[in-house]
Amino acid sequence: MAVLVATPRSRALGFGLRAARKARNLSLRQLGRVIGVAAQEISHWEAGTRVPKVEQVGLLLGALRVEPAEWKRLLALAENAREPNWVEPAKVPELAAFIEYERTTSTVINWEPLLVPGIFQTTDYTRALFAAEGLKPEEVEERVAIRVRRRGLLRGSDPLNYVVFIGEGALRGGVGGSRIMVAQLAHLVAVSLWSNVSLRVLPVALGCHPGLFGPFAILDFWNLPSIVHLEGYRGSAYLYDDREVADYRAAVRRMRGLALAEPESRAFIQGVIAELEA
Repeated sequence: MAVLVATPRSRALGFGLRAARKARNLSLRQLGRVIGVAAQEISHWEAGTRVPKVEQVGLLLGALRVEPAEWKRLLALAENAREPNWVEPAKVPELAAFIEYERTTSTVINWEPLLVPGIFQTTDYTRALFAAEGLKPEEVEERVAIRVRRRGLLRGSDPLNYVVFIGEGALRGGVGGSRIMVAQLAHLVAVSLWSNVSLRVLPVALGCHPGLFGPFAILDFWNLPSIVHLEGYRGSAYLYDDREVADYRAAVRRMRGLALAEPESRAFIQGVIAELEA
């Protein structure tokens, strides 16, 4: 009997397989008839809870006429799908995979010491951030569009629950200049009032705490194991090992005990806005 896995790679593989199937307007049953596999088994593959054999992935990708670059990417995921952790480059297909993780979560717990979390970024802030990296205008706009799609997860009939701890350095980072930062901080104050968002600030004066070692997000799911996402300058990592996830939960507990309460956090951000407008 197939073993349930749901590792970061197996879920990313599933996202890609589902997108390829939907691009051909095929149901699970229709695709199953084409490749000779039960629809329920393909459903498990797309959920990432079972891993198909590499030759099965090749057969499926051939039936769906997947482009060579995406074919290569998905086969690589299939070959290593049972590995518990995953390091990936910061390329658009992988960023799209993160959006799918985020879309299927029940709750995200995010710590950002130096930048405003992507899902809360204004368009001007995002554009200034990536333009400063020297990206081509079309690449900048592609990343802006990704941020806009992510923001949609926070609204609607079933919004994402988002718990964010943000460092004082992110509030004073100066991305894009004072005008852009004032608008960005005002947006943070506004979203912090939403019932599905909890936003708390960790001032520099607190001294040492686990968050000083870098940003991270814990992604919790309704019916699958949690994943920790570590975002770096030119890539990301996903941690799936139970002990590592537990360590990051312990870090959150310490930071929750140190962070300003939500009303105090809003007042702190409004104080930074007043300083920028002075």
